[in-house]
Amino acid sequence: MDVSDEISENWRWCDELTIVQAALLIVGIDPTSKAGASCERTVYSEQPKGYAPAKIAISDALQSGKIRGKVYQNDSYGNSVGAIPGSVDVDASVVSVGSVKEWLVSRGFRKGFLFPALEPTDYLDPGNDRYAPKLAAAVQAWKAVTDPNGKHPKQALMKWLRENAATFGLTDDEGRPNETGIEEVAKVANWKPGGGAPKTPSE
Repeated sequence: MDVSDEISENWRWCDELTIVQAALLIVGIDPTSKAGASCERTVYSEQPKGYAPAKIAISDALQSGKIRGKVYQNDSYGNSVGAIPGSVDVDASVVSVGSVKEWLVSRGFRKGFLFPALEPTDYLDPGNDRYAPKLAAAVQAWKAVTDPNGKHPKQALMKWLRENAATFGLTDDEGRPNETGIEEVAKVANWKPGGGAPKTPSE
């Protein structure tokens, strides 16, 4: 069984993650699991496989601006194994999920929990000669945004598409979401093209 199958789907609700959480999700570990919750208090040899390099790479990318987020530094009382005062506090520093995914794709990595799995359907299969990324993006966005949460469907769809832009090639040369392409896809997936204010739950 794929390790990522054991990760709570609720992590997909997060727009930001700590460096620790992001690194764990990348290597297929739920941050709230026993292994995930204790990894920073565990010696390197007993940490989840791949966690240390993922954490280091994310920390470096955040500091260099390749990943968007907020950096906090360790003080002299850091709890992490081997934490050095003045180094990046991986438990407190946060990263944008969308930015992490863009960075991963730029490094040739686009699998695992952070990337929505495409169904084994011909038109959603990237290996199909007739695969159309925007069509796949529209279908997956429509499926994912079941509750706009008070927003107009188009706004909610565009938010989801920005977060998953790298997966469907909806980014520019610098890896930033392509707003024109995202709006085009959102129009296709929008089930209320007539516009108007969304109804509140009490209406």
